[in-house]
Amino acid sequence: MLARPLRLMRSLLVLILIVTFVAACGGDDDDSTAAATATSPAAAEATSAPTEPPAEPTETATPEPPEATATTPPASPTTAPTATVEPTVEPTAASGQSLPVTVTDADGVEVTVTDTSRIVVLSGDVAEIVWAVGLGDSVVGTDISATYPEGAAALQNIGYQRTLAAEGILSLDPTLIIGGAAAGPPEVIEQLRATGVPVVIIADATGLDGVGSRIRSVAEALGVAPVGDELATTVDGEIADALALAETAESEPTVLFLYVRGTSTQMIGGIGTTADILIDAAGGIDAGSAANIQGYQPLTAESLVTANPDVLLLLTAGLESIGGVDGLMQIPGVAETPAGQNGNVLDFDDLYLLSMGPRTGQVLHDLILGLHPELGQ
Repeated sequence: MLARPLRLMRSLLVLILIVTFVAACGGDDDDSTAAATATSPAAAEATSAPTEPPAEPTETATPEPPEATATTPPASPTTAPTATVEPTVEPTAASGQSLPVTVTDADGVEVTVTDTSRIVVLSGDVAEIVWAVGLGDSVVGTDISATYPEGAAALQNIGYQRTLAAEGILSLDPTLIIGGAAAGPPEVIEQLRATGVPVVIIADATGLDGVGSRIRSVAEALGVAPVGDELATTVDGEIADALALAETAESEPTVLFLYVRGTSTQMIGGIGTTADILIDAAGGIDAGSAANIQGYQPLTAESLVTANPDVLLLLTAGLESIGGVDGLMQIPGVAETPAGQNGNVLDFDDLYLLSMGPRTGQVLHDLILGLHPELGQ
């Protein structure tokens, strides 16, 4: 009788164990699911978090504008001539050359020149004078602003006059280095002087009455002072003739000089610039100077409208860099000016307009006729 209850008790105990085991297994499954659910948002956040925003574009460095007294503004690297041809003409002394000669240059340094058989010219405006006094065949290197005469642009390129390097210049084995006051940086000029090679820096012309003096300074350093004196006299005469022509003009247009190189460099010229000197001499009113702009300042739509010019004056390479007159009209503010509305735009070759050298009388004459077309009729 006792065996049957015992069997029932074991069966009941087994059943209780089975139920307990099943219940325990089911609880583990629920916990693991909850844990997975709890970690999912974090994982999703990690993968969908916004990525680091792209860095703000760094501001493009403002190109250095030409100095107020600079006669040759920076040339666009894209339009600069590529000099790859070594000079093949044997240097020949200009007629009547007398060496050695000792001069005091614009830096106050006394320099003795004994040999001009290999000249490196640091700036285009001075190169033009060197050629004009008959020493072009002795030049073995120039900077990229030397675009005139044609032979200058074909010589070894030493870079740009404001950012020169001594190594490139000295590699040409020069017997004389000569350039304008803008040539530099100053430490490079000092490095060149330290080598013992004669270095002559020519002062800029701060007015039309300084053009002849500048020509004479270059010629004196080259040992051809009489040639320079004759050329300077001719140029001074051409300038005087042009000034006399300007005095007969009855109009007095307001003229604004724009220095542009594409969209990255767009400046207004004002007081102390070569353009200011020429506009005034040509019988115009320099709008930049009238607006009290010192040297060069960035071009804005407001400044254009305020200047309200009758004529816009540009360098040819600069005008081409923005797509010609059509591109010029797209610059904000231009179309609102009388110059823009009437299409009064004048452009001249860079060196022709700003070199303050042998062709200054000619370009002044051309500028006068451009501003006062009635004088050419």
